[in-house]
Amino acid sequence: MKKIENFIDGFARFQQHYFEKHPELYRGLCQGQRPSTLLIGCCDSRVDPAMLLGCDPGDIFTIRNMANLVPPPDRDNGPQGVLAAIQFAVEDLQVERIIVLGHSQCGGIRALMQGRAASDKPVDFVRDWMGVAESARECVLRQLPDASEEEHHRACEQASILISLQNLQRMDGVRRRMEEGSLSLHGWYFDLASGNLLAYSPRADAFLPIFCTT
Repeated sequence: MKKIENFIDGFARFQQHYFEKHPELYRGLCQGQRPSTLLIGCCDSRVDPAMLLGCDPGDIFTIRNMANLVPPPDRDNGPQGVLAAIQFAVEDLQVERIIVLGHSQCGGIRALMQGRAASDKPVDFVRDWMGVAESARECVLRQLPDASEEEHHRACEQASILISLQNLQRMDGVRRRMEEGSLSLHGWYFDLASGNLLAYSPRADAFLPIFCTT
């Protein structure tokens, strides 16, 4: 377990790299942010989007939550923080693309597949949030009744990415900019075990490798 001093040392290295060796970067960022990409990723500590994609500060506008979910925009009483951040990125920052980045061995999806939605706890925020992907769980169990637990989890991890993409397209601002041709949506999946990165192909209706380890 890291001691808090390790984080302070880490900040010192960050400051030296960006403020001493590349001061022009933060001088520019002080004038405002202009990220080209909104990335919606999981809050899992093993899957840091900026680290995975080699990004510098200012490159990506990032939303992280359990299981990289986008809730439906028509919910009267639900999580508005994610939707607000998406709207800001699309309408104010004018990002060019949105990437929903899921991953293998996701704890949120595991909780969903193990029946967390049926929890009888009076207050269960995990249950309530993962309910966004309940239709993915139902679809996987219906289509793959004889699959292993591992196969169920992987299929649900990928199916939940598609649900988030569908919910994105239900947002007025996202749909309008897609129709204009100024915004694109992408579903990516990072395999922790193999190190491979896959992308959803609508034509193949499958996640296909876009980068594989040799």
